Amino acid sequence: MTGAASAAELESLLMTRSLNDPELMAATDATPDKPILPDVSVIKVGGQSFIDRGREAVYPLVEEILEARRTHKLLIGTGGGTRARHAYSLAAELGLPTGVLSSVGSAVAGQNAQMLGYLMAQHGVPVVAGAGFDALALYLSEARAAIFAGMPPYDMWQPLPDEGVIPPYRTDAGCYLVAETYGCKNMIFVKDEDGLYTANPKNDPKATLIPEITVDELIERDLPDLVIERPVLELMRNARYVRSVQIVNGLKPGNLTRALAGEHVGTVITAGGKA
Repeated sequence: MTGAASAAELESLLMTRSLNDPELMAATDATPDKPILPDVSVIKVGGQSFIDRGREAVYPLVEEILEARRTHKLLIGTGGGTRARHAYSLAAELGLPTGVLSSVGSAVAGQNAQMLGYLMAQHGVPVVAGAGFDALALYLSEARAAIFAGMPPYDMWQPLPDEGVIPPYRTDAGCYLVAETYGCKNMIFVKDEDGLYTANPKNDPKATLIPEITVDELIERDLPDLVIERPVLELMRNARYVRSVQIVNGLKPGNLTRALAGEHVGTVITAGGKA
């Protein structure tokens, strides 16, 4: 089958073939996608990087985000941070499975979203969850920004990790999935480091910054420590819209603004292959 399948052809395949059938998958892949929010930027605010640091870190970033929404529509995802790690530690020590850890981690990311939401409430920026995503277009039209908890809602259905019980798809992956699903303009991870390094710069003085790299190159390097979750790299390989992500140091005023303006600040990770 060449080109996009007609509605009749696609329906016939769906009614008569297994959902794993190669021809059916090719037919759905050939159908053009429609970007839902192509003028929106997704930014992920790290839990450890910002919320855990308190007022000194959070307030300047909030001010920068509020200023940025004058010229950009923003979806703001939150991480879990130290409290999520503490919950993971307790749950793992109790012998609880990955799905339970995913549920408790989601609760902490939600708490951080609520706190960020209260700080922006007087500016009309809402916190959305669940069915609230159906009204995103309205929120973004009226407030030009909305906040959500970055943890993907897998809960008990969290994909199992290769080893251990820590949920592999956490808040970085959740924010990226939102950006890709809605066909957003870009995905910016706001961290407390200048970008991706060859090692963790917090404990390795020899670590050097990597300004730009492809997903395949990064996976091949198999670095012991990454500033974003590894599953994001696999998700990028199959993405249709968000074919690059940017990592910036939000503790340095202006970095987020520059990234939203399209400047190459921090690290840019790009996906190769299909466009």
